[in-house]
Amino acid sequence: MHRIIQIFALSRFKINTFEAMQEARPIISVKELSRTYLMGTETVNALRSVTLEIAKNEYVALMGPSGSGKSTLMNILGCLDTPSSGEYYLNNQLVSEMSDGELAAVRNKEIGFVFQTFNLLPRLSALDNVALPLVYAGLKRSRREEVAEHVLEQVGLTDRMHHKPNELSGGQRQRVAIARALVNNPSIILADEPTGNLDTKTSLEIMDIFGKIHEMGNTIILVTHELDISLYAHRVVKLRDGLVESDALNKNYLTASSAVAEVS
Repeated sequence: MHRIIQIFALSRFKINTFEAMQEARPIISVKELSRTYLMGTETVNALRSVTLEIAKNEYVALMGPSGSGKSTLMNILGCLDTPSSGEYYLNNQLVSEMSDGELAAVRNKEIGFVFQTFNLLPRLSALDNVALPLVYAGLKRSRREEVAEHVLEQVGLTDRMHHKPNELSGGQRQRVAIARALVNNPSIILADEPTGNLDTKTSLEIMDIFGKIHEMGNTIILVTHELDISLYAHRVVKLRDGLVESDALNKNYLTASSAVAEVS
């Protein structure tokens, strides 16, 4: 009996150790990533041997001036582009060598996008815009609407779900875009300048939503050139000339909800 208990305890130790190792693995790992473009006869090195890891449930800001490579890196992390060389692992899948079709499948399953310009379809209601990714996932209409209503409730738009984008404010449209990004329950939320078209108070409200999304367990990658917005992230990676210039934890990250209270 004692021997059986020892074997069981050893088995549990191995399982727990394996689970801990799985948890410790980064959700994103890029190694010696480079991206070059040909512009006429000139070769542009948009990324130069970038190595970076992002753990599950991290909140990371990618910063840099125009031409720094942050948009190129964002496109690769979002499976919208492929590197010229190097490796990109997403959830332990080597996506840097996938075909366009394979990238699309990974992108739809793993990543939710939020853009500066919202990218909403003008003829659809907020509810239908949010539910659109679920059409491609093959869900029935009743189930699509149920899930879309739930995520719209999460971003505080229950009372506006049947309005079209031109009947919503800029902040409300961005909330719809965030809900659409969440509707497939992705591993990663990739936000590209999400407050770029918003006033200060509305920007803080949107950052508060991102903070709550992070608290629910999502990994957030925020692409921004605004220093005050980057300070809401827990880690800031700065790029310049296609290289990682700095990568540091932001121990004094801001809480948007308190900032909203100050502005109100």
